Amino acid sequence: MEKKYKRGITIGTFDMFHIGHLNLVKQAKAMCDYLIVSIHSDDYVLKCKHRPTIYSYEDRAAIMAAIKYVDEVVCNEAPIDIHQWEKYHFDAIFIGDDWAGTPGWKKVEDILSSVGSKVEYLHYTGGISTTLIRDKIINTSNSKFEGNKDLTLNR
Repeated sequence: MEKKYKRGITIGTFDMFHIGHLNLVKQAKAMCDYLIVSIHSDDYVLKCKHRPTIYSYEDRAAIMAAIKYVDEVVCNEAPIDIHQWEKYHFDAIFIGDDWAGTPGWKKVEDILSSVGSKVEYLHYTGGISTTLIRDKIINTSNSKFEGNKDLTLNR
């Protein structure tokens, strides 16, 4: 079966890999022949989210590269704009539909449409996120180890 796009890309932090991440790359790969996964660097995550990742970029990239739906993993240091398109020449960028209609992604749609590339909003897997996992770990740890606010995971 012929796929809708030749080259596609998806972008994210992909920290604490979970079923939502797998669903995203699986859906994206179903729509393109060659899938690039652009993973935010540790510095970029710290700058944007004001907190460090649990796993290093190298670990997150290794996990993603091992997934059969992924053809290439690249490091991302900036918001999506024309520079990424110029570098990777993707026909579409895939992102969860929870971002549809947001000002930032409307801007990306406009930028990419000028070069014939599209934004494809894929089904978002509800009920799971890295933030929910972090919160659950912290809440579980705090209830088991009363008053332990300094729980951290070793890298």
